[in-house]
Amino acid sequence: MTTIAGELPAGGYNPSMYELLKTVNDPADLRQLERKQLPRLADELRAYVLDSVSKTGGHLSSNLGTVELTIALHYVFNTPEDRIVWDVGHQTYAHKILTGRREQMGRLRMIDGISGFPRRSESRYDAFGTAHSSTSISAALGMAVSSRLKNEKRKAVAVIGDGAMSAGMAFEALNSAGAMDVDLLVVLNDNEMSISPPVGALTNYLARLLSGRMYDTAKRASEHVLKRLPIAWELARRAEEHVKGMVTPSTLFEEFGFNYIGPIDGHDLDALIPTLTNIAKLRGPQFLHVITRKGQGYKLAEEDPIAYHGPGRFDPAEGIKLASGAGKPSYSQVFGDWLCDMAKADERLVAITPAMREGSGMVRFSEEYPARYFDAAIAEQHAVTFAAGIACEGLKPVVAIYSTFLQRGYDQLIHDVAIQNLPVLFALDRAGIVGGDGQTHNGAFDLAYLRTVPNLVVMAPADENECRQMLTTGFRLNGPSAVRYPRGAGVGAPIEKELRALPIGKGEIRRRGRKVAILAFGSMLKPALEAGETLGATVANMRFVKPIDAGLVAELAATHELIVTVEEHQIMGGAGSAVLEALAHSGCRALQLGLPDRFVDHGDSAKLLASVGLDAAGIVKSIRAAIPE
Repeated sequence: MTTIAGELPAGGYNPSMYELLKTVNDPADLRQLERKQLPRLADELRAYVLDSVSKTGGHLSSNLGTVELTIALHYVFNTPEDRIVWDVGHQTYAHKILTGRREQMGRLRMIDGISGFPRRSESRYDAFGTAHSSTSISAALGMAVSSRLKNEKRKAVAVIGDGAMSAGMAFEALNSAGAMDVDLLVVLNDNEMSISPPVGALTNYLARLLSGRMYDTAKRASEHVLKRLPIAWELARRAEEHVKGMVTPSTLFEEFGFNYIGPIDGHDLDALIPTLTNIAKLRGPQFLHVITRKGQGYKLAEEDPIAYHGPGRFDPAEGIKLASGAGKPSYSQVFGDWLCDMAKADERLVAITPAMREGSGMVRFSEEYPARYFDAAIAEQHAVTFAAGIACEGLKPVVAIYSTFLQRGYDQLIHDVAIQNLPVLFALDRAGIVGGDGQTHNGAFDLAYLRTVPNLVVMAPADENECRQMLTTGFRLNGPSAVRYPRGAGVGAPIEKELRALPIGKGEIRRRGRKVAILAFGSMLKPALEAGETLGATVANMRFVKPIDAGLVAELAATHELIVTVEEHQIMGGAGSAVLEALAHSGCRALQLGLPDRFVDHGDSAKLLASVGLDAAGIVKSIRAAIPE
């Protein structure tokens, strides 16, 4: 089967398509290929990425967009001796395939399979573990400084893109790197066309020219002479900036101390390889701006890169099929519907997200209330303090943010929101185990880091309707609050249309039993009820982590032999710890069940929960071990 260069076949796949790709088991094999073979390799690699992701699920659009760039980087640089740090990480499937993990792609993001992100323990070609954005420049700079201190001749490359340049950390690293005499290359993978002018033959030519040794040698020689004449040096510097600024958006990065090159076509190997080859010979901080397209080569992903950002399994010939019927709504959908309903009821509501509109269920709100919707980009710190400023002026901000991402705004939550006791509601999606994204995205720490903060109310809903009630509760408070809920569909509870709040700090008994009282938090109520039926135990839906329902805890401790806490959160410092604090002088035996003191890896969420004893069977087993019948 033949394809046009850069395009994927509309129909099926066959092993003959990958004849060249199968000869590349590591980058050393890649560097043995002739330049003229690389376009064919790119075609096969792109087809393999699509074929693999369609069978396993995973990130697609971004990975299809980095095929040529990945080939060029490994072709030019002597990896793994030269270090490549991939920002965010969901642009690295081509990198994984070319670095000895081609056959392992069949178990991508599965239990005992390879990660969807770079991981140092997985491959010596993964120079730095990444999954949250905007860390690559800092990490690569650290590697470049280390090479200089150790007198090692190696290059450090940071590949940043997919919105990661919107985070302050990236610019903090640029500011630091530009002042250092280190050999660092930052590659901006610009796939949103947010910075660049049109690209073409002229800009590709200029990139090769500006990255060439002749230009660099002439520039350094003129600097040496002109710096002795301050007026002449300043005129020459400004003249160069103006000349480059007419054809490239170089000024910002030049001011940081980088030599800016580009933009060039990130899908043109004849532009990428000569430019990278030239840059590899240069000294000091270099900045290469490449333009790529999400979903490149697969028409459906090109037309809708958001839908194909992280799809599940699908037929590449037919594309993603929307599920038919009205199944259980996801917690993100419940939040999105609540947001619109509350906005209609209270015009003070404004909604903020750090670049998670689709994932947090905010598309409808952004369309119906555009003036009250704010995307702060991948800048969690800014998003939290921005919300605090809005709250100071009498409005009611709701910050929709993943549990694991709020970790990056923790200082702002304490200093800018909680200390000032401002009415900011944090809607924490992806609490607990998240599945394929694994340890970097599991919301395993939010209860521990939130419940220590004064003025903050922390809630965990057991079902969709309770989620809606808790969001209403938090929104109506005159202080900060957080509602943490899991990824995916709820349990199927009927959802009230009414915007009803709950009494603060009050749980409820959901099942009466004897000997054992199971105190369930959030998503753990369902398996706790199932375990309660098997054991004849009392089951309480605690609802609030802070303030804990100390009265209910005391009541259950006085009437039961064993108190068992169950939470989809790490045991240390979590909701169970709050219960133990309330039980400090009761003398009642207690058992804490939750996530263990390790980072839980990727895989199917239900299987992972079962593996750590947080399904009904696991809860029963743990309780029976603690109090034999």
